[in-house]
Parts: sequence; C-alpha cells; structure tokens
Amino acid sequence: MIGAELSGGVLVVFGLIAVALVLFVSELIPNDVTAIGIIVSLAALEPLTGVGHRAAISGFANTATVTIVAMYMLSAGIQRTGVVQRLGLSLAAFTDGDETRALAATIATTGPIAGFINNTPVVAIFIPMISDLAEKNGMSPSKLLLPLSYAAILGGTLTLVGTSTNLLASEFAAALLDRGPISMFEFSGLGLVILVVGLAYLMTVGRWLTPARIPVDADLVEEFDLEDHLTQVRVDADSTPIGLTVEEFEEQIGADVRVLQHRRDGSHEASPAENERVLEYDGDGELESDSDAGSEASVDGAERDTQAHRDRAVGSRSDVKAESQQRVREDDPTAVLESGRRIREGDVLTVHGTLQAVNRFVECQNLRQLHRESVTEETFDGSAGEEQLAKTIVPVESPFVGKTLSETHLREFYQLTVLAIRRDGELLRTNLEERTLEAGDLLLVQTVPGTIRHVTETGDLVVVDDASDRLLEERVEEIAPLSPKTPVALAIMAGVVGTAALGLVSIVIAAFAGVFLMIVTGCLSTSEAYDAVSWNIVFLLAGVIPLGVALEATGGSEVIAGGLVATAEFLPLIAVLLLFTIVTGLLANVITPVATVVLMIPVAVDAAGSLGAAQFSFLLAVMFASATSFMTPVGYQTNLMVYGPGGYKFTDFLKVGGPLQLLLAIVTTVGIAVIWGV
Repeated sequence: MIGAELSGGVLVVFGLIAVALVLFVSELIPNDVTAIGIIVSLAALEPLTGVGHRAAISGFANTATVTIVAMYMLSAGIQRTGVVQRLGLSLAAFTDGDETRALAATIATTGPIAGFINNTPVVAIFIPMISDLAEKNGMSPSKLLLPLSYAAILGGTLTLVGTSTNLLASEFAAALLDRGPISMFEFSGLGLVILVVGLAYLMTVGRWLTPARIPVDADLVEEFDLEDHLTQVRVDADSTPIGLTVEEFEEQIGADVRVLQHRRDGSHEASPAENERVLEYDGDGELESDSDAGSEASVDGAERDTQAHRDRAVGSRSDVKAESQQRVREDDPTAVLESGRRIREGDVLTVHGTLQAVNRFVECQNLRQLHRESVTEETFDGSAGEEQLAKTIVPVESPFVGKTLSETHLREFYQLTVLAIRRDGELLRTNLEERTLEAGDLLLVQTVPGTIRHVTETGDLVVVDDASDRLLEERVEEIAPLSPKTPVALAIMAGVVGTAALGLVSIVIAAFAGVFLMIVTGCLSTSEAYDAVSWNIVFLLAGVIPLGVALEATGGSEVIAGGLVATAEFLPLIAVLLLFTIVTGLLANVITPVATVVLMIPVAVDAAGSLGAAQFSFLLAVMFASATSFMTPVGYQTNLMVYGPGGYKFTDFLKVGGPLQLLLAIVTTVGIAVIWGV
C-alpha cells in the first residue's frame, strides 16, 4: 500500500542504492564488483534490510540469471557456424554502391538477428563488415555504425530472449503479479512495431542527424592525427645502430621511441646479407642450413631461444610470436628468412614517438631524418613486409580491460604496437605504456596478419577493418565458410525457441537443453561454452536482483511509488504510464538497464496497484524503456562498441538518440494502452 513511512530500513536501502548509483555512473570500480558489494552489504545489514544471506545470493539462482548464461552459450554456438559472418559479407553485394541500400541493409539485418541471439557478439561481428561496406560505398563509417548499434538494441524488444531485461521482467511478472512468466512471443507484436518505427526513424530523421565524423577513405595516420608522431630516418655510415638487430637497438634506446618498420631499398626480398641465413626445408619437413657446422650450431641456438620464448609465453601467444618471426620468400616458397637481420648503412627505419623524443633520438644515434618522406597508411600497406596498420576495439570481456599497456605485453607476445587510443572522443598519443585500457577504447595498432587472426579468434580485441579489400580477392565462401555443423546448430536454436514459445517447457530448461545438445553434437566445446559467458554481466545481475528484494521487504518501493502516484492528481493514467516510461529510459542511460529494471519494476507495480491501474502494463512500460537506451554511449554495450570506431562525440548520442527515445516512449505507451489497457 502506498504511503509507507521512511523507516530505518528504507533509509539504509536508499543509502545503498545511492552509493550503488554513484559507483555505476562513475565506474570507480567495475560494475560487477559494485554488485558483489551490494550482496555483502545487504546480508551484513540484515536486521535493517530484511535480506538474509540466502536472499542476498538468490540472484545466482534466479531463472533470469541462469537463462542468460545459457543464451550466451547458445549464441556462441550460432556464431561458430559462420552464418552471421556470411550474412554480413553478403550485404556488400546487395548494396551495389548505394548509400541508402547500405543503411537499409545494415539495420534491417541486424535488428531481427538481435531478437534471437545476444546482440553484443552480433555487433562485434558486424563492425568490420559495416566499416568495409562504408568504404566500398564511398561513405563515412560513422553514418552506419551508430544505426548498427541502435538496430541491435531495437531487435532486443522482439522476443523474451532478446535481452536480459526482458528475462528479468518475466521473473518479476511471475513473482509480483497473479500470473506466470511472460511467454516467448507475448509482447512481440508491440516489439515489431517498435522495431519498424525505430528503423523508419534511422532511415529518415536519424540518417540526417547522424554525423560523418570519420572522413571517407580516411588515412589511418591522419584519422588519429599521428603525422607528427611517425617519422622515417635513414641509417648513415656513422650511425649507432649499424650491426644491431631492431630488438637489440630498441633495448638501447628505451621506450620513448619505438621502431615500427625496417626497410632496405624498399624491399624485404633482397638477398640475405652475410649475417642472415636461409633455411630450407628437406623432404621430412626439417630445416637444413646451406652453411657449415658453425651455422648449424647457430640454428640450434636460435631454436633454443624460440623454445625459451614459447615457455615464457602463454598458450597460443607464443605461436603468434613464432609465426611473426619468419617470412616466406616469394622467389622460393620452401624457404624462410630469419627476421633478426642486422641494421646496415642505407636502411630506413620508421619510428614512433613525440616530436621532441624523435629529435633527441636522431641526434643521439647519428641518424638522418627524412623530412620529405611523410609516413602514411600506405607506408605500411605498400611495404613488402607483413607489417600493417589496423583499428581494434577493446571489448567489455577483454582480458586487457583494467591493465596498462605495459602490463598487457602486447608488443612482446603479440608483436602488436599501440600507436594511439581514441577514448570518449579524446585522442591519446603520449605516455601510452602507462595508460590503463578501458572497454570501448579504439586502438590504432601496427601488427602482422597472424596477430590479427589470433585476436579475432580469441575475442581479446575486435578488429574493425580486417575485412577490407578481401572481398575483391576471395569469394564469400572462402572468407566466411559455413561450419559442417551449421544445420544442426540452427535446428537446435529453432527447437529452443519453439519449445519455449509453445509452453512445452520453461525457457530456462529449453535453453539448457539446447546447450547440452550443442555440446554433445560437437557444435560447441565445453571450454567454448564457458568462455562465451560474460561473467561480469552474470555477477551484475546476481548482485542487483537482491536490491529489488530489499526494496520490497522494507517498503522502499512503496515510498518511491507514492511520490509518482501523486502526479495522478493532475495527470491522466496514460500520462502517468508515459512518465514511468520516460523516467525509466533516462535512468537506463545513466546506470545499466539491468539495474534500472530491478529498481523500477517493483515501484511501477506498487504505483499501478495504488492507482487501480493495470500492473502488467506498467511492468511492460519499464521493461521496454530499460531495453531501449539510446542517449549515451554507456547506456548499452553496443553503443560503447561503436563509440570509438565511429569517431563520435558524446553529444552525438544525445542528438540522434534523444528524439528516438522520446518517439519510442510515446509509441510504447500508446501500444501498451491499446493492447493491454491502462
């Protein structure tokens, strides 16, 4: 009943919520760690919060939490089939160079897919495809990436499994209302209307409002404003590095300047110098040297050094390093040339550092700066070596989040050098080794193809422009081959959706049955299944769910609802419903949508009960509003993922997402009133 007093328990719970909100917004500590702190605090203050230790950890046993774990695994199984990748690559053929078609294909494909599998990996797969699509259509990638994220968010409103907030709302519906959980397609009609309206907005008003932040065909060096941080220098007869390898030279010069490229007469295919050896494969796959026994001893030593590195590295990291330490010669495909060649007179080095550091470096090492030779993306792409520039995003689940660049050992283990970081619209180009990586950071890196493949497979980084130009050289079937298990995986996913929709079993049992079948049929390994789960999201869910329990137990939700119910004295019920939708949407843009659902649904249900309104309608309003947060890059993971690659400013999300959020708040409110009543 509305009108509960501000008891000590209510004040304590409000205090915990206030602290949690500050931590969620500021991210002084990770959100999942904040959630763990909520669990501990609620249990420790049980006499006041009314939440014992069992209730405090009940979030881990909540059906929504467990279902989300299973859906992450199922999404990974679908992702491994190659279907999503194939679909993304096929967009290029459909668009045929037309900008309108490119936008339509992007959003019309992403939205429906996101209704059935987790939208974060969908966006991760589509970012490089969409960036490539923009390049081939002569348009800025900024014009497509923001609509890509918004379409993925809109798709989450289509089905119960579209997003975690839908599953949480279903659990609240069963716990707080006199009804069972929400069924698979119960709200799909309104979800489809929201999707269509949202896509229509993106094709019209949104298309006009979305800025072209990244220039068409932008050179990566110019895009990251690195013209003054990349320099070419020539080695003269009296230069210090003569006779040293690049690795030995870098040990002497320190971290202020890094050597990115070593060129000799513009070619890596020159005949080996005296201190370089060609190793040829014999019929048994062994390496034989064309030199004497002394050279053989050197080979043994090199192999021991390589093995030592393998022992120091972790797993496949050493494989990436080993792969980058040898190159195949074009004139002899059965030979490899060792990369540890010595610097000699006339060689050209491409170096990275501040203008002051490079000037000191050139003077101290007796090198000659090539002022007329500017460094561009073509400097790397046009080289006969394997070095290339690429853009990568640090995803939320990356093991590098929270570590400084020096702690990641990217350069040592992966042969990946970070040249610049774009974060929150700001470019970071100095003191990079001490910068702590954050989720959503866009990195400009110099690396080799083996590393690109490795980080793409592991998901440690999302490569933005890896697919560029490959469609011109290879067929779609070669770039994105379908797994032999594709029909099995798709059938399993269809079975999960179908059985849940028909009510044969609950969604959580159907989802775990799907995971079981994916694993036993070989569509997914157990390690891949566990790796697919975003455990930080799981802990976040499990931590905020008992906060909702505390609101109910202490009467806190009734207190908040009382303030909102007062608006009914001068507003009609449908306007109060609209108010809940708008307030929920604004809150979801500041804190996580999951936390918003947990906090607002008990309030909405209590308010509706007091007003004599339809409680399920108010619950749905909160569910839809929390699932459609467009106004900030931190409101939804997919917004954060496109923030850097699109070169967006924070205000771009307000400008494009604000009108969309208001429009959908009105559409959602009217739709709920028409279908379920107020």
